[in-house]
Amino acid sequence: MAWRKTYEGAEPQRVNKLLAGEGVCSRREAEEMIANGLVHIDGAIVEDPGRKIEPGQTIELADGRVAPRISIAINKPVGFVSAQPEPGQVPAARLVTPANLVGRTDVMPTSRTSLAPLGRLDQDSRGLLLLSEDGVLAKAVIGAESNVDKEYLVGVRGQITERKLAFLRHGLELDGKKLKPAKIDVVEPWRIRFILNEGKKRQIRRMCELVELEVVDLLRVRIGPLWLGDLPEGRWRAITSAEREALLKASH
Repeated sequence: MAWRKTYEGAEPQRVNKLLAGEGVCSRREAEEMIANGLVHIDGAIVEDPGRKIEPGQTIELADGRVAPRISIAINKPVGFVSAQPEPGQVPAARLVTPANLVGRTDVMPTSRTSLAPLGRLDQDSRGLLLLSEDGVLAKAVIGAESNVDKEYLVGVRGQITERKLAFLRHGLELDGKKLKPAKIDVVEPWRIRFILNEGKKRQIRRMCELVELEVVDLLRVRIGPLWLGDLPEGRWRAITSAEREALLKASH
């Protein structure tokens, strides 16, 4: 068996909900595993996709036939869009080719692989972008209840003052809503580090505009525990199972 856990909840719970909550897979993937006979409770194969597990029972997953969900980290250059492209735009997923791979991967994405961006990174920005077909990971990174923060190095034009930094840290509104507090510090005379727990559209650029600073360069260097590191621009690598688990843990 590849995964095993004794259920300690107070009330019976549907198997697919339990597996999704544990970060093992999405509910749809759990139903696929049940259909393939890969899920056991107290040694017996689960045949009903609506089956509930009782407190004290042990659930086990067999090795085998469910296709792994691909997740990658890419160093997106300026000029590529992270989301669905408009006419004339080039999606970052176009860079996910064998020639651009750094390291190795067990599963190579193909033209039929649906890699969704886990967070925005606009066309004028660069740096770490996560692309994945893993619904559980997507919820952990960009879900409404996610606590995964993101770190950016932002080059600006204009005078940086303590008053402006105070506003950036706490006190700005966008679209009529107060922003969550941000961690802000100056790392060079013209470069500011932003650490955010939210990701509104073009948020950093709009925040800087409100304090009369012009963004001239925006580089995302970290998403939760995952760093851009020395991944070359325009190249990509597979996310390891340990990194996936770390991202799931950081979301709570």
